[in-house]
Amino acid sequence: MTVRDATPADRPRLLALNEESEQELSELDMQRLEYILSLAHRTLVVEGEGEIAAFAIAIAPGADYDSRNYLWFGERYEQFLYLDRIAVAAPHRRNGFGARIYDAMEDSAVPFRRMVCDVNVDPPNDVSLAFHKARGYRELGRLQHSEKAVMLLSKELAITPVSAG
Repeated sequence: MTVRDATPADRPRLLALNEESEQELSELDMQRLEYILSLAHRTLVVEGEGEIAAFAIAIAPGADYDSRNYLWFGERYEQFLYLDRIAVAAPHRRNGFGARIYDAMEDSAVPFRRMVCDVNVDPPNDVSLAFHKARGYRELGRLQHSEKAVMLLSKELAITPVSAG
């Protein structure tokens, strides 16, 4: 399992992974993916068994992003890294791929003091809610969309001082 920054050549696979997870995420075409990637602070992929098994896209504050969830965080916080989407291929779920990409994204979020994201509560995504709770995310609020409702979550991240040893 290898975590790396995404490249333009990865885009078709990112689109396919997003399509597999549309119920938990949102519909995406290549034009929308390219728009989101143009705003991204960091886009990571996890490779396993010779293929991209997972990806995640995170956006920093101040981006001209039209996501209601992102805007909700932007109205309340100056510092955050918004995890816009994460998708793990079905055969690789519950095998550490999600945790591995979260570890890397949370490391990227440390200078922003918090990682924020949203998880569906209607329809419910109980597996994701349990995953986030176990990682220390807490609920900040909820937003109702026409087709779903989401829980808005945050994990405060401390900058670990380097010991003078």
